[in-house]
Amino acid sequence: MNPYVIMISVIAALGGLLFGFDTAVISGTINFIQPYFGLSEAGLGWTVSSLLFGCIAGVFIAGKAGDHYGRKKVLMLAAMLFFISAVGSASSHELIYFIAARILGGLAVGVASILSPMYIAEIAPAKYRGSLVSMNQLAIVVGILVAFFTNYLLVDTGINNWRWMLLVMAAPAILLFFSLFLVPESPRWLVARQRNNEALTVLTKTSGAESAGKELLEIEETLKIHKESVFRDLMAPKIKPLIYIGIILAVFQQITGINTIMYYAPKIFASLGDSNQSALLQTLAIGCTNVVFTFIAIAFIDRFGRKLLLLIGSGGMMLFLFGLSSLYFMKQTSGIMVLVFILGYIACFCASLGPVVWVVIAELFPNRLRSKGMSVAIIALWIACTIVSIAFPIMLEKLSGGITFLIFAVICLANLLYVWRYVPETKGRTLEELEHILTKNL
Repeated sequence: MNPYVIMISVIAALGGLLFGFDTAVISGTINFIQPYFGLSEAGLGWTVSSLLFGCIAGVFIAGKAGDHYGRKKVLMLAAMLFFISAVGSASSHELIYFIAARILGGLAVGVASILSPMYIAEIAPAKYRGSLVSMNQLAIVVGILVAFFTNYLLVDTGINNWRWMLLVMAAPAILLFFSLFLVPESPRWLVARQRNNEALTVLTKTSGAESAGKELLEIEETLKIHKESVFRDLMAPKIKPLIYIGIILAVFQQITGINTIMYYAPKIFASLGDSNQSALLQTLAIGCTNVVFTFIAIAFIDRFGRKLLLLIGSGGMMLFLFGLSSLYFMKQTSGIMVLVFILGYIACFCASLGPVVWVVIAELFPNRLRSKGMSVAIIALWIACTIVSIAFPIMLEKLSGGITFLIFAVICLANLLYVWRYVPETKGRTLEELEHILTKNL
C-alpha cells in the first residue's frame, strides 16, 4: 500500500479521532455536570444530546461547503471549531454557554463525519479503499479510547475535573489543523472544478503513473454532466434506491444502541453499584475493545467484503444484547457478566456496523452526487443518534434495563434481515465502476 496514501488517510482520519473524542468525552463528565448544573434525567439527556443537534447542522453545511470550497479547507474549519468547543465547554459556568460550546463541537463533528470518510474514499485506490476508509472508524474509536483514558486519569483532579476532561480535545484539534497543510485536495473534487492537471498529479502519487491516466478519464466520464447537482437529483429513479439504503443503514447503526453505551457507560456501571472511578475504569475496557476489534474489521473488510461483516456483526450484537437483557430480568446485574455482555456487543459492533456502514455510505453514490447523498444519509444517522441519546436515560428509568436492551436486540435482528435482503456488495471496484454497476442494476 502506497505510504503517501496512508499518510493522507491518517491525517484525514484525525477528523475521525476528534469526532470520537468529542462524542465520548461527555460520558466521563456526566456524573459531575449533572449535579453542577442541577440537571434532571431528562435535562441530562438533552444536555448530552446538544452536541448532536450541532452534528445535524454540520453535516448539512459540510456537503455544500465541501463541494464549493473543497474537502480540505472545510476540514480545516472543523479543526478550528473543535478547538473553540473544547475551550468554551471547559470554561463554562452556566448551562447555556456549556450547551452552546457543545453545539459548536457538534458542527465540527458533523463536518468530520461526512468529509473525513468521503475524502479518504476519493483518494484511496479501489483495492484498499475499504481498509483505508475504515481507518477513519479506527480513528473514531481511538478518539473514544483517548477520551475514556483521559477521563479516568483526570477523575481525581478536584471539583474542576470535568473541565480538564473537556479541554484535552484542544490538542488534537491543533494537530489536525496544521497537518492538513500536508495533504492534497481530492482528485474527484479537482476534476469537478476543471482542474484536471492537478487531479492527474494527485492520482499519479496515489494510484501510480500507469493507472492515473485511466482513472482520470473514468472520473471525467462520470462528471461529464457539468450542471451542478442539487438535492432533487437524489430522487432520480436510479439514485433513489441507493439513498434509501444509505439512510436505513445509517439509522440502523445508531438505533441498535451503540451510543447509549458510549455516552452512558459510566452511568450504567455506577447505577449497578460501582464507584465513579471503577465505572470509568470499566468504561476504559470498552474503549480498548473498540480499538482491537476495529483492527479486525480493517483486516477483513477488503478480503471478505462489506456484507458478510455486517451480517455476522448484527447477529453477534443481537445475541449479546439478548444476554444483557436477560441479566436485568434475572436481577443478576452486579456480576462480571454485565461487563462481558457489553464488551461482546461492542466487539461485534466495532468489527462490523461501526466501520462498514461508513465505508458503504462513502461508496454508494455517484461522484457528482456523493456529498449530497452522504449528507442525507449522515443527517439521518445523527437524527437517529439524537433521538436514542435523549430517550435512553428515560427508557432505563421508566422501562428498566431488561426491556430497554431487549428492544435494541430486536432492532439488531431487523438490521440483519435488511442487510441480507437489500444491501449490495461494493468491495474491490473503483468508485466509477460502482457508479456504473449500482445504477445499471436498479
